[in-house]
Amino acid sequence: MRYLIASDIHGSLPAAEALIARFHKEDADRILLLGDLLYHGPRNPLPEGYAPADVAKLLNEYADRIIAVRGNCDAEVDQMVLDFPCLGDYAVVVDEGVTLFLTHGHLDVRRAVVGLPAGSFVFSGHTHVKGIGNPFASASLRDDAPTHITFANPGSIGHPKDGSASYALYEHGIVELRNL
Repeated sequence: MRYLIASDIHGSLPAAEALIARFHKEDADRILLLGDLLYHGPRNPLPEGYAPADVAKLLNEYADRIIAVRGNCDAEVDQMVLDFPCLGDYAVVVDEGVTLFLTHGHLDVRRAVVGLPAGSFVFSGHTHVKGIGNPFASASLRDDAPTHITFANPGSIGHPKDGSASYALYEHGIVELRNL
């Protein structure tokens, strides 16, 4: 399968529309959303085109192709307007024998990811900065720090903090970061 992975829409309708356009252009099979879907949060300015109800309506059109996790700005009320589950702290997808662990990134998941099989991928957002690498590899956090998995952050499509809205594509064990 081909997965389009995105995070931190924060209720921006133009960002959500651009994401859906890329979903079609990339010919992806599923959208993996890493949280902070509708609300902008009290520390963030309103994003361009802030329209959380319209974002929910648009995403609901793709509910059967979305896997989502909860971000720190998501709440139970969001689930009331979304037609797909979005309140889990993490989700696991197994594709062609490769484990994809999805989380927003605001919770400490070190214990959960230590047990992942070698070759797994951990996708998280939250920082609004895209990148690929293992944040635990250089830190001597514990003897069992997970160095056998790849960490990827697709950045943010609604509030990028590195200058460019972005997303990730995953297929056949390869992850690529792309600008929106």
